[in-house]
Amino acid sequence: MVATAAFFLGPHVPPESGAKTSSKIGGSAPASIDAQGIKLKSSTARNLQVKASAQAPPKVNGTVTSVMDGFKTDDEVTSSHPSKTIINQLPDWSMLLAAITTIFLAAEKQWMMLDWKPKRPDMLIDPFGLGRIVEDGFVFRQNFSIRSYEIGADRTASIETMMNHLQETALNHVKTVGIMGDGFGSTQEMCKKNLIWVVSKMQVIVDRYPAWGDLVEVDTWVAASGKNGMRRDWLLRDFYTGDTLMRASSVWVMMNKETRRLAKMPDEVKTEIGRHFSDRAPIVEEDSRKLPKLNDEAADCILTGLTPKWSDLDVNQHVNNVKYIGWILESAPLSILENYELAAMTLEYRKECGRDSVLQSLTSVLGNNVDNPETVECQHLLRLEGGDEIVKGRTEWRPKLANRPGNMGQLPAEST
Repeated sequence: MVATAAFFLGPHVPPESGAKTSSKIGGSAPASIDAQGIKLKSSTARNLQVKASAQAPPKVNGTVTSVMDGFKTDDEVTSSHPSKTIINQLPDWSMLLAAITTIFLAAEKQWMMLDWKPKRPDMLIDPFGLGRIVEDGFVFRQNFSIRSYEIGADRTASIETMMNHLQETALNHVKTVGIMGDGFGSTQEMCKKNLIWVVSKMQVIVDRYPAWGDLVEVDTWVAASGKNGMRRDWLLRDFYTGDTLMRASSVWVMMNKETRRLAKMPDEVKTEIGRHFSDRAPIVEEDSRKLPKLNDEAADCILTGLTPKWSDLDVNQHVNNVKYIGWILESAPLSILENYELAAMTLEYRKECGRDSVLQSLTSVLGNNVDNPETVECQHLLRLEGGDEIVKGRTEWRPKLANRPGNMGQLPAEST
């Protein structure tokens, strides 16, 4: 009981128990007692030295000392120095070992939460979404998890989200093969000649929109397009089922960053990127139909006063092409947006716009598709207020709910 009392503070001992306190303590707070026997002084009164021991009362020169011998005044401490032993001089490692153990257990828990198991025999999952080169070095593959902030009112990923994934894989492809310069997707040789990429045409077919929490696998590759262009294709699949979600094909040309005029592809650039070209056919068959001219009289909906924000600009100081898609769809009739989903689109980029531009978005509902009466076709134009065309496009929409009565093969009432 004596040894135990030296470690733990018990209840208040009444005066008649024989315990005495030094008159030097006064009204100050009691000194602290460390569980390892280290003497700690009170912050307010340094008159009392407290020592604790877990051992039985030791013998000093053959004489058994009592527990109360551990309580000495300053004068007594000054006059008699306790004998130092090797054990008393050892540092206390218990707290450090406990902290190290806690850190290792937490790290092990996080490590075990990662899924490192391959989902297919020919590849390993990319848990961090960094991407890798596959299929003989011509295809770049990257995984994306659909986040909660990437879904829209339909509880599925928005078309802007999926287009951003296309752009991200394109940039990471250039970076991974080691030819990335300091521009937005520009190669090292392009940067030397002050050239940048601009998209001239984009075709997209959406088979199904992923939902929140889905894991999407994106493949992209490049090929030659004429003498001075480059074609880039994408294939989006559900990672677990392998089902195709979206296909896209685009054509890119070069522009001088200073003059903002189209430029020919230099031989040095052709040599640099040509070894990465694939001989695959376009994943989307080219839509050669000419887009009809759209004006105020033919438009069903006109949205004016669109202005880019600073966040809409990319590192080349022009509006990102994904932002154009958002502006185009904003002028689509609400009845189409509520009852249909975008199934395909063809966009032709005519001119870039900057931060100070003011734009108008025009949409015309063409009617039901002849080949597929369930779908609806629309025509779009994004232009500057002065009349210059920025983007022309055609979109195709399919019903969101195939079993909804009265929705199959019919246009919304406002659009007829």
